[in-house]
Amino acid sequence: MKRVLILCTGNSCRSQMAEELWESLGKGEWEAESAGSKPSGYVHPLAIEAMRELEIDLSENTSKHLDQFTEQQFDLVVTVCDNAKESCPVFSGATQILHWPFDDPADATGTDEEKMKTFRRVRDEIKTKIQTFLADESA
Repeated sequence: MKRVLILCTGNSCRSQMAEELWESLGKGEWEAESAGSKPSGYVHPLAIEAMRELEIDLSENTSKHLDQFTEQQFDLVVTVCDNAKESCPVFSGATQILHWPFDDPADATGTDEEKMKTFRRVRDEIKTKIQTFLADESA
């Protein structure tokens, strides 16, 4: 089984959604983890809601610090924000490191419904990016 680590700053939105999407889309061939350089201490409620719409449950997830993964082996490390790319430690076991910057949905303004549009858009962008990567990988 291949392993991927998805890194962000707070590990509350993008990396959490990417972790669970990768687990789902990887069809048992991938194990996904996510972490942050400055973990927020929670998973954003709107990220939980956006994923629930895809029947994926984030409600038990926790934000984790990337330090707990530095000694582990990963086939792939993906940074999903520029801050994580800048502070990304060297993962010597990673055969590939990719940078996929996505907008931070936590920065969305307006009503909760207006914010949800941003969470859904970013969720769908992440899903599409992972699907494309996995399709190219198996081609």
